[in-house]
Amino acid sequence: MRHYFLIAIMYCVLFGKAQQDAQYNLYQFNPLIINPAFAGARDVLSVACSVRNQWSGFEGAPRTNVLSGHMPVLNKNLGLGLTIINDQLGPRNTLGTYANMAYILKFNRTTKLSFGLNVGYNRYQFNYSKLSFYTNENSVDLTQTQNYGALDINGGLYFKASSYFVGLSVSHLTKPTLFNLTDAAGAYYNYQLRRHIFLTAGKSFVLNENLIFAPTVLIKNVLNKTLIDLNLNFFLKQKLWLGAFYRSGYGPGFLLQYYVSKQLKLGYSFDSGLKDARKLGATHEIMLSFDFLGTKSKTINPRFL
Repeated sequence: MRHYFLIAIMYCVLFGKAQQDAQYNLYQFNPLIINPAFAGARDVLSVACSVRNQWSGFEGAPRTNVLSGHMPVLNKNLGLGLTIINDQLGPRNTLGTYANMAYILKFNRTTKLSFGLNVGYNRYQFNYSKLSFYTNENSVDLTQTQNYGALDINGGLYFKASSYFVGLSVSHLTKPTLFNLTDAAGAYYNYQLRRHIFLTAGKSFVLNENLIFAPTVLIKNVLNKTLIDLNLNFFLKQKLWLGAFYRSGYGPGFLLQYYVSKQLKLGYSFDSGLKDARKLGATHEIMLSFDFLGTKSKTINPRFL
């Protein structure tokens, strides 16, 4: 049917050669959203929520909402957490709920290596009523909201020392298939989650008591396509992170995080891309995070974001 053909074309255009996972500018403030091995790394119960409005210049643009929390247990040798991600793009809506667990291997007081895994269910929903067609044909299949879903598994490693860190993670390890469809003509379409590889690294340099310089890099690989995010971040007077970044194939942006208190932090990022990407509109991302500092917990070293 022509309806299915149009839907298949839409999938190919939007997802065929691009990353399927949501994109983040503020991943540095909450690495758990891309690496399950970060669970428990902050040594306290830490909760964060974020909202990302991407390419706000047109209707149906991507919107991503994230809620996550994690904490160390068993003498801080194990990290546990929960991550909920809702990603909307036009008529497509996905909701992933994941339980996170990380084993933390301590080499000394400041050096740790974590092995992380999260397992959850990824629900895929398509609201056909949000699509417009050039024909007046009606189909029962296209008058209802369709739901699909599958078990999803992600894994990662996270190494942290006193002045640097390195992380490696892979999403959708089993490459689950969420969408299968055979139309009346016998044509077969499917939507399968592809593995996404994330490599992150960063190092901090204490310039003086009121200024820390902390460059970071994120390298993403999906279907043999590699993108690089380079960040230059500065921490001012133990209170404010300011940073600028450049994403290959897209353009620059900036970010900040303000310490409202030792526990409460507010982050924001903005980008609008270059050349053709600029026509899509600006992207805004906001994050609010809170660390529950117990009576036996030490103050978290803000050397990293």
